[in-house]
Amino acid sequence: MTATPPTVRREYAVAVIGLGGIGSGAAYWLSRRLGADVLGLEQFELGHANGASQDHSRIIRLTYHRPDYVRLAKRAYETWQLLQAESQVQVVTTTGGLDLWPAGARIPMADYAGSLAAEGVPFETLDAAETMRRWPQWRLADDTVTIFQEAGGLADPNRANAAHQRLAREHGATLLDRTPVTALRDRGGEIEIETAGGTFRAGRLILAADAWTNELLGSFGRRLPLTITREQVTYYACPRPADFAPDRFPVWIWMDEPCFYGFPTYGEAGPKAAQDVGGQPTTARGRSFEPDRAAGARLDAFLAAHLPGSVGPELLTKTCLYTLPPDRDFVIDSLPDHPAVLVALGAAHGFKFASVIGRILAELAVDGGTPSAGEIERFRIDREILLQENPPTSFMV
Repeated sequence: MTATPPTVRREYAVAVIGLGGIGSGAAYWLSRRLGADVLGLEQFELGHANGASQDHSRIIRLTYHRPDYVRLAKRAYETWQLLQAESQVQVVTTTGGLDLWPAGARIPMADYAGSLAAEGVPFETLDAAETMRRWPQWRLADDTVTIFQEAGGLADPNRANAAHQRLAREHGATLLDRTPVTALRDRGGEIEIETAGGTFRAGRLILAADAWTNELLGSFGRRLPLTITREQVTYYACPRPADFAPDRFPVWIWMDEPCFYGFPTYGEAGPKAAQDVGGQPTTARGRSFEPDRAAGARLDAFLAAHLPGSVGPELLTKTCLYTLPPDRDFVIDSLPDHPAVLVALGAAHGFKFASVIGRILAELAVDGGTPSAGEIERFRIDREILLQENPPTSFMV
């Protein structure tokens, strides 16, 4: 464990706990406003693989089930562009996005088409024959219907997190890794942060700790009804990886239960795919890093049936954590009894929004409000389902 250097300041305007995707984004956007008055704390090393924010790719898309998400996604694209311009690092790669509905799919297609139409986002509705004509990699039943939206693509967490962290430091922020937080206290509006490397104070605190959120909320007498699962993604050494190049093959989501999703060849020598919410419940401290072979077999069977050219020897399987509110909506809000404390959860579909959520958190911390107030209204921490001890769950988005 690394001790905090004695030259580090002890008081800051805003502190961020958790420097994964959202926390790194918050540290960066805060540093643009506050410079050296920003502290970021991470319990592991920066870039660690213990959570949900490290890999070559996450899906980014405008295609969402509600208009508020579509509007927030529009601002997410704008925010990534600003980061790319300052960092000179490409984070977003546009491939187009394909969502596929088999007959009788559990996820309503009308929600997605209606949200896109309501927000003026162009899209195409395709039948199975046209989908396979454009992307002959697919094998689809005749009654499959798809939506193609040209702005879809991938965001690179490895690049994005590193760019956020580097620029935050260049703007003056202090980022400390290997510095676990052991206690939090509200001292009359200021927050006292006890760590293994000493105690800090901050006027505002942002909790972006994902699977470790409840450990920190316990200091304020709060607990959220979260489900944590261990998930995995697999890269395949397919026979013709060029058939899945980003300029030839889009990101995709199979909009049924089970739900599968995938990527073109990027970052490794073949395409990547996974099942959404296909893993077993676990805990942040007790999770395993061993691949789930039953989950892998389900994915292999799906790909063999629908994307046979993507199947090949396993190149790499990576595990990660999903932290799921019962409705799978984000949490972006302050604690009602401790308004100096802001909480953010990406609900296991948040990386595409990581920079804009960080930007919103910075706006809330510094200005007390955000231009995205309408988009985050349904992400309150005191919404009814989060106040229930054992709420019903619905994880399909």
